[in-house]
Amino acid sequence: MPHARSKTVVHVIGARPNYMKIAPVMEALRPAPGIRQVLINTGQHYDQSMAGSFLNELDLPAPDHDLGVGSGSHAVQTAKVMIAFEEICLAERPDLVVVVGDVNSTLAASLVAAKLVIPIAHVEAGLRSGDRAMPEEINRIVTDRLADLLLTPSRDADANLLAEGTPREKIHFVGNVMIDTLRRHQRMATLDRVRNRIPVGDAPYAVLTLHRPSNVDNRETFGSILQAIRVVAATMPVVFPVHPRTRSRLREFELEAELEGVILTEPLGYIDFLSLTANAAIMLTDSGGLQEESTALGIPCLTLRENTERPATVTDGTNRVVGTRAADIIDGFTTAMSDGTAARMPELWDGHAAERVATVIREFLSR
Repeated sequence: MPHARSKTVVHVIGARPNYMKIAPVMEALRPAPGIRQVLINTGQHYDQSMAGSFLNELDLPAPDHDLGVGSGSHAVQTAKVMIAFEEICLAERPDLVVVVGDVNSTLAASLVAAKLVIPIAHVEAGLRSGDRAMPEEINRIVTDRLADLLLTPSRDADANLLAEGTPREKIHFVGNVMIDTLRRHQRMATLDRVRNRIPVGDAPYAVLTLHRPSNVDNRETFGSILQAIRVVAATMPVVFPVHPRTRSRLREFELEAELEGVILTEPLGYIDFLSLTANAAIMLTDSGGLQEESTALGIPCLTLRENTERPATVTDGTNRVVGTRAADIIDGFTTAMSDGTAARMPELWDGHAAERVATVIREFLSR
């Protein structure tokens, strides 16, 4: 009797949050018999501090293919990934392409797979901010329309997909794989790990991250946020790991003076950054992932945007969406520091989401 052909699953990563999402999925699939896993790094984040160290820290294997697309406009970056990824698909002949999150690499790989009639699994499907001015929102919508398996992190994501007409049988509520990675590494995330590089001492401190073009590419918006940060920094130390794009805009807009009293660092590796955030008094961010991580850690978070695609972090978690006006950010900070209300952990944010993802994938491939 002939043996069944092994199934090839191609995983696509490109930006740092993708790495934290794909690592537990690959680990959960590793024991599955008859499944060959291939890791593709598009190179959307392409320097060592922004990407390379994450592969080592998260125990991801060296990528089987590194596309090296680098930076560029949304169109250029997406096109480069599509051209290179099509060649990979034709060579590897995958039975399933797994994409994560909402970056350009996610969209590009999904478009290629759909045109080649290769099934697609989207991890973190169904999230919606309602703001189509966000490039990530377009990536989410298009990827979800193309995907065959929609693996959702929260109940609101299921509701979004159903409202858009997605067949219920395609939707699988699995929980949040980002939390799997956080729980696995949390014991290593001690402040002593970074104390020799980041002088925060033992007093309460805040962590700031900013990278979204809508915040840092507009001088007025960027300046308003930094005006509020100066007020926060007068209350407690603020640690600001600076994204390369953000650092460039600080220089271009001559806003360095607004950062008086703020502790600037280079981007940190995953465990170093978790060491910093896990011990913070509050986070201020425009990152979707940090909204989730702050909820899992039980640490107050101020989202410096007008909306969020992760409403569970607000309804259940520790997050407040405060916008970008200085007065609103300061008010949000004051409230968060005085509010001792305990947050609930969103459903299935239990550290076992990747196991559920692996089960759905195995069942799909066995059909």
